[in-house]
Amino acid sequence: MRQSYTPSVPELRAFIACAQHGTTTMAASNLNLTQSAISRSVASLEQRLGVILFERVRKRLTLSPAGHAFLPKAQSILASLDDAAVGIMAFGGGETVLRIAALPSFGRAWLLPKLAPFLKQHSGIRIDLTARLSPVDFSTDTIDIAIMRTSHIPPFAETIPIMPEKLVVVAAPFILGDRSDLDDQSLLNLPLLQQSTRPTLWLDWFKSHDTDPRRALRGARMDHFDMVVDAAIAGMGLAIVPDIIAQPALDRGDLAMATKRHFETGDHYTMITPVGGMSQTARLFIDWVQTGIAGCPKTDGAQ
Repeated sequence: MRQSYTPSVPELRAFIACAQHGTTTMAASNLNLTQSAISRSVASLEQRLGVILFERVRKRLTLSPAGHAFLPKAQSILASLDDAAVGIMAFGGGETVLRIAALPSFGRAWLLPKLAPFLKQHSGIRIDLTARLSPVDFSTDTIDIAIMRTSHIPPFAETIPIMPEKLVVVAAPFILGDRSDLDDQSLLNLPLLQQSTRPTLWLDWFKSHDTDPRRALRGARMDHFDMVVDAAIAGMGLAIVPDIIAQPALDRGDLAMATKRHFETGDHYTMITPVGGMSQTARLFIDWVQTGIAGCPKTDGAQ
């Protein structure tokens, strides 16, 4: 039988503790083990790998060059095991996990307010929610439902539309003063906040005008719409954002509409599931959401 060169978890823990504390005695105290158990684990690991991991000088342990190279890898391995263990604990108690990947800002504005009442009705379900800007790959990602725009639909997926994407231009009230319903030229005279993952939004807004693109593309840049909204509230400039994301700040009075005009991108926010692979938990959530979306049609075919 071929010898295994894969270290055991006790060996990795003993090695890392010795590297951190410098003696087997202190490592043993930290791990609540005996000093001899730590020594055996380190010796076993060195024999398994065929290298010296520590230089032993006056009862102190100093990492050898091989030990220095191995330490970050050993720490990463244990951290990954810990993460996997914590993740799998979500299955405890017979509960079912619903894994959702959502666009960060839309997820915050639209999805999060819906989760509490859903979980109250379905107490045996736990939510594993991931912020995601890129399309999912259901063949490799452990995701039940992706909540994205239609431009993010992967092959072999089914979709359930939520709402069209409608962009509005907003600003802090003190930036606008007594002005309202600004024309495009007035908008261009104010700082325009940029969304770095969708850099053409202002160009799309001004596409019907003969606008110098350099004027439309200058301004502070942020990754997420939430950050753009916060920057607008702080008075850094005008924000062009989906209306559903701007609405809470508009309701609070932290933002005001800079113009009555809006812009529909042609994209829809949609729930995306794998063809023929929808879990029962995902179906429960989708059915529950659809009851609250007037005229929300189902799409059975692949997109």
